[in-house]
Amino acid sequence: MKIWKTAAMPRKVVAAVAVAASATLVVGGAPIAHADPNPAPTTQVAPKPEKKTPEKKAPEKKNDRSKKNDRSKKRADNTPAAKPTAPATVTKVNWYSAHRVALWVHSPAMNTDIQVQMLLARDWFAKPAAKFPQLTMLDGLRAQDDQSGWIINTNVEQFYADKNVNVVLPVGGESSFYTDWKEPDRGKNYKWETFLTKELPPILENDWRSTDVRAVEGLSMGGSAAMMLAARNPGFYKFAGSFSGILQLTSYGMPQAIQFAVRDGGGYDSAKMFGPPSDPAWKEHDPYLLADKLKGTSLYISSGNGVVGPHDKPSDIPLLATNYSGVGLEVLSRVTSQQFASKLGRLGIHGQAVYRPSGTHTWPYWQFEMVQAWPQVAGALGLSGDKVACTVGDAFKKAPQIRGLGGCLTPEYAVPGGRAQDFRNGRIFTGPKGPKVVGGAIGGVYVPTMERLGLPTSDEKTGRDGVKYNTFERGKIVWTPQTGARVE
Repeated sequence: MKIWKTAAMPRKVVAAVAVAASATLVVGGAPIAHADPNPAPTTQVAPKPEKKTPEKKAPEKKNDRSKKNDRSKKRADNTPAAKPTAPATVTKVNWYSAHRVALWVHSPAMNTDIQVQMLLARDWFAKPAAKFPQLTMLDGLRAQDDQSGWIINTNVEQFYADKNVNVVLPVGGESSFYTDWKEPDRGKNYKWETFLTKELPPILENDWRSTDVRAVEGLSMGGSAAMMLAARNPGFYKFAGSFSGILQLTSYGMPQAIQFAVRDGGGYDSAKMFGPPSDPAWKEHDPYLLADKLKGTSLYISSGNGVVGPHDKPSDIPLLATNYSGVGLEVLSRVTSQQFASKLGRLGIHGQAVYRPSGTHTWPYWQFEMVQAWPQVAGALGLSGDKVACTVGDAFKKAPQIRGLGGCLTPEYAVPGGRAQDFRNGRIFTGPKGPKVVGGAIGGVYVPTMERLGLPTSDEKTGRDGVKYNTFERGKIVWTPQTGARVE
């Protein structure tokens, strides 16, 4: 285990941070992890009891008892097999842009639709027969039901634009630890581990050109969950990364701390997740206790130390940020991450542990870790040598729009009726009126309607009241702030 050590903090600072940590366990609510690979409940049909005529029982002999046991075993062997659960299905698709799409996947285990966004691989259009490895990025404790925190708080979409990986962003899961809960709570029947490891993968692999080469990473609760899911499903993920995760769940006081966190993070009850602290389910989901199951998985563990850093506002107390809850949570992450990394070392399991010399529990640090972890993720996914290799295609060299498109991401490739090429700021197509650019939300709506609309006949234009539109051979796509993009 590679560890980047930092100098010890002054005693007064340690004391201040420790006090903040204990206080913020009640107030702050950290994102933590969750996982549970148990299959969805199935129904078994018990054999019908045999009808017998009442009679006096004779004393049972030893041989008779053996025969009776044999008959019981035979009946058990003939028990009808459990019925398979229904597969997950996609009920709705929405294209945010040409490379960002949202799927609403009906989970039979949760009996609800779960939004899953995807950032499609760089060569998705240029190589329509290719499949790509996948990276799942998990959210924190306060995950929203409408959008991934990674989309809201980081440049994740821009960062992965030039990378040949399908990035999977599950939406929702507030306070869930992405695990299968024992009981529903607040109207939600959380079965996230079943969804992520059983229900969603066939859809990604059969319909969205993903391979079974997978990685998972997350921040805070999502970091805890990444390690938990990888350990509970050995070999399912090639890489697991925790950014400021809480990597011990059952040490003294931790179940109570998690209860405070999920209460503060949405009013949930952790007893409905794992039961009381004495319930074996707590140990069955503790990354620290499951560490031996991570052998062979590429691991990345990072945390700050709660001291004011470049993305924090200093308080009146030296070295202490005004983000008091973030101070305490990051201290807790640092302690449990170090303990977790130490155990991996004792087990002879290799990984990388990166301890920042400062920083609290907040998004700018997690964006930094996303970038820092990528070379290791790429290696685990077989993408170490993958790089952008393109020049502007012959069909577009003289197009004046090229200057505003940023660098090219793919070579020129064939599309129905013409040619196209992907750039950072949109896609350019040949057409009856020369090369035209389609991008943004209009570019997203164009993906599933391209054959119907034909090639573009204009670049994006702005009409009255800020309405934006592109015209095509057989129609128009219009965008307004009120309705988004739609075909007219």
